[in-house]
Amino acid sequence: MKTAAVPSIFVAVVLLAVAVIAEAQQPQKNPRIGFLGATSPSTIAARLDAFRQGLRDLGYVEGKNMIIEYRYADGKLDRVPALAAELVRLNVDVIVTGGSAATAPLRKLRRLFQL
Repeated sequence: MKTAAVPSIFVAVVLLAVAVIAEAQQPQKNPRIGFLGATSPSTIAARLDAFRQGLRDLGYVEGKNMIIEYRYADGKLDRVPALAAELVRLNVDVIVTGGSAATAPLRKLRRLFQL
């Protein structure tokens, strides 16, 4: 009876080791951030630089281990809802806005999608 148990235990250990190795090799998903600005990038360049620096301070480097999807309305506030909806469709992990003009449409979308 003891000799029959040894191969079973050996097979179980090998299968467990293979499962652990396979899990360790799964690619890590890079976070995707949606950035929604009601103005143009040039008008908030200092804020964007500070935002990126803050992310770097936390270990997130754009293009290396996280992605930022930028959308700008260029001062045309009627474009903000469509840009917000586009970021929601892209299924970003979080949406950051540059102010209240971009935040209001997101609140409406949140109610629509019950996010």
